[in-house]
Amino acid sequence: MKYCFLFCSLALATAVLPSLQAQESQAVPGREAPFRTGSGEMTFDTVPGWGLRPDGSSAIGSTHGAVAVDKAGNIYTSAAAGVFAFSPEGKVVQSYLGPKYSNLHDMEIREEGGDEFIYGARNANAEGIKFNAHSGEIVMKLNVPEEAGLGKIKFNPTAITVAGNGDIFLSNGYATNHIFKYDKNGKYLMHFGKKGNGMEEFNTAHGMTLDTRYEPARLLICDRNHQPKGRLLHYDLDGKFIGEVVTGLGMPTSVSIQGDYVSVPDLHGRLVILDKSNKVISVVGENPDPKKGRSFNIPQDQWVEGAFSGTHGSAWDADGNLYVQDWNVAGRLMKLVRVK
Repeated sequence: MKYCFLFCSLALATAVLPSLQAQESQAVPGREAPFRTGSGEMTFDTVPGWGLRPDGSSAIGSTHGAVAVDKAGNIYTSAAAGVFAFSPEGKVVQSYLGPKYSNLHDMEIREEGGDEFIYGARNANAEGIKFNAHSGEIVMKLNVPEEAGLGKIKFNPTAITVAGNGDIFLSNGYATNHIFKYDKNGKYLMHFGKKGNGMEEFNTAHGMTLDTRYEPARLLICDRNHQPKGRLLHYDLDGKFIGEVVTGLGMPTSVSIQGDYVSVPDLHGRLVILDKSNKVISVVGENPDPKKGRSFNIPQDQWVEGAFSGTHGSAWDADGNLYVQDWNVAGRLMKLVRVK
């Protein structure tokens, strides 16, 4: 496997800065034109106003969560209020609101026995959760198991993913940085990892997914606050360290796979796309204003079309379009249509 530094990302990002700056000075709220961002085969056009209410306001409220797409093409995103499902056209078609569904920091959708289930990591509520994506029925909750022998630790899960056999991985990324492994029924199997800046340690194991680009599949984990720069790591499904995938990132928050490609939101206000060799091939939504990167308190009237602020979650649809969520006080979810 090839490991690389992101020396090319600055050049890719620089190419879009003048256009973004011009767009910021000319944008009229509610009347923005589509903005083209990215490069090469991973070039996208934004869809202005996608996901907003008819009056132009955000439909979801404060966001600090994830994005996932079901087999019908509906787009789910998590917010402080709960989980919202949008049609590909940007209309809310379903929602699960209230304390049972709030604060899903990360989530994935998985088909099991003809049904679809959402697996979520609820950092503020100290649990993992599994519920039916179409009925809302909660069928499983995951907590720190006594069998782990860790005592009463702080539990703030930030990421969740599921292996092909149904084993569940839940990262305690805002606390001890252990990654817990459970079987498909929620029985504790093992845990691995610890906090630190060493090669086989995590300084905020923030995001995680099953990396299906390889056989056998492995875990792809965002070490968001690693010093001096954020990075991605590979571990096998038994918790054994494989290697450092890529370093030199800003603050990678999550990872989403489609085919040979990986989208990696960066909290600094951009999203990078890697190919199967883990080379950066596109930088999307780079914010030209460093004060608006890594920023939660950007009100809707200061959003800039095509410029992200606190990029937190992403997901691909079957056509290769991207849906991206910002960590944002007003609740920002964007659709980017891939340019063919």
